[in-house]
Amino acid sequence: MSDSLREPWLRGIAFNAAAPADVLIRLLDEAAGEAGLLMCEGRDLPDTVIDAALRHPVERIRRALARNLHVDPARLAPLASDPSGLVRAYLAGGSRTWLQPRWVRPLPNDILVTFLTAQDGGEDGKVTEQDIVGELWSSRQVPLSFPRDMAGHDHPALRLYAAFQWQSLTAAQRNALLDDPDPAVREAARRGNRQLDPEAVEAELPPIGSRHAVSVLGTCALSPAVVEQCFAADEVNPLARNRHTPPDALARLARHRDAEIRRLVATRPDLGPEAAELLRQDPDGDVRMRARLQPSIRTWVEFEAVRRVVDHGFDCTCPITQPATEPSPYWYATCAVSEEPVLRRVAASWPGLPAELVGTLALDDDEAVRIQLACHHPLAPPHLLLDVFVSRPAHRPHLLTLPAFPRTGRTHLIDHPDPEVRALAAADPTLPEPPLEDPDDAVRRAAATNPALTPETLETLLSDVRTAEGAAANPSLPVPRMHALLDHCLNGAATPPTAARH
Repeated sequence: MSDSLREPWLRGIAFNAAAPADVLIRLLDEAAGEAGLLMCEGRDLPDTVIDAALRHPVERIRRALARNLHVDPARLAPLASDPSGLVRAYLAGGSRTWLQPRWVRPLPNDILVTFLTAQDGGEDGKVTEQDIVGELWSSRQVPLSFPRDMAGHDHPALRLYAAFQWQSLTAAQRNALLDDPDPAVREAARRGNRQLDPEAVEAELPPIGSRHAVSVLGTCALSPAVVEQCFAADEVNPLARNRHTPPDALARLARHRDAEIRRLVATRPDLGPEAAELLRQDPDGDVRMRARLQPSIRTWVEFEAVRRVVDHGFDCTCPITQPATEPSPYWYATCAVSEEPVLRRVAASWPGLPAELVGTLALDDDEAVRIQLACHHPLAPPHLLLDVFVSRPAHRPHLLTLPAFPRTGRTHLIDHPDPEVRALAAADPTLPEPPLEDPDDAVRRAAATNPALTPETLETLLSDVRTAEGAAANPSLPVPRMHALLDHCLNGAATPPTAARH
């Protein structure tokens, strides 16, 4: 057997859905190289394989497992205190962008607590505990509800973290932190409380136009004098985003010459009736559309639900995170039957929408409604997932991660001009003749994974470098044959050329 087949065989077996634990554990051998790392990072794993990887002496194996988003994060908790700081940092940082499904999986509170209370960055000294926390913040794996969960924690470092997220806390939590027994927590709470004091904000305001000033102007309570400074300097974008902006300033922003500013305020729940009516007559079509939505938005939670949809196009692939709070089911149901397509898109983006409304939206005339439903709702019908896969390539990686994505019923796509669509069809086990001679490499590889292939055909494909990886990933490949291939790849043993010699 040619050594050129070694890597394809290893990669194929690593992602063979039928490979048992004893086969996968062999891929943790350093001799398996990149294939073992890809397996640890890129697929669901049996418990025994997870346990072996957690205890593995080779740091690279544990690092790869730390990035696995297919494994229950609770199983990865030991890695949060791994001797290697790099392993900890990989867990804190989450999956690499090109492997990450759109759904961002939040880490359990016990892992977050371990990271935020760590006194060091690991025994190897390659990173600090601050480096690891920095990875955590940028990963989006911290639930937005976490600060409120930590406001009463026994550990002062966690109460300090909550105090830094001041405006996400309840009034009772703020009062408790202002009287906290730890002086650092009290000081952070005092600084946080000043965000809601317009006079204090004015006294400490950085120069308007600076980066720090933009953050303050977009989040803090503002005095009339500061508001006037913003208008004088034409620094009003932060005002349009700030929930504390006073009504008279909003009315002025609704008349601003820049359509982008008018768009930002058009859906705000605190917009006055006169300003709202003015924006419904706006010369800009996008502003008018947003203003039509405004009567349906009565709370900031509803505003955020609409903003998450209205600010993004058909092919948006932004990460999907769990909000801290959701609008009521009744509000979503009302949106689902609205005459406004955007509100139906908002309803389609809520995973809790009842089945009867899911069925209705799956047939919606608005393509964006159907896309939102396919990408967000667990009850979206399989035929819709397949339709969106074919028509919107940007969503294909995400759709393939969804449990409801159809594994059969794709044979009608076998002659599609897009090779990525043909590859999907080529793996359908009901396909009479998988296209093993397709001109596209990915289609041939997918055809080689088709479980309908005969053992004799599989053996031929295993010997061809163009199809070896797909054949090794074929779930019909007998387990003894998987072991024989691994014997050759890992130990240099002679590999039987045909299944008949097993």
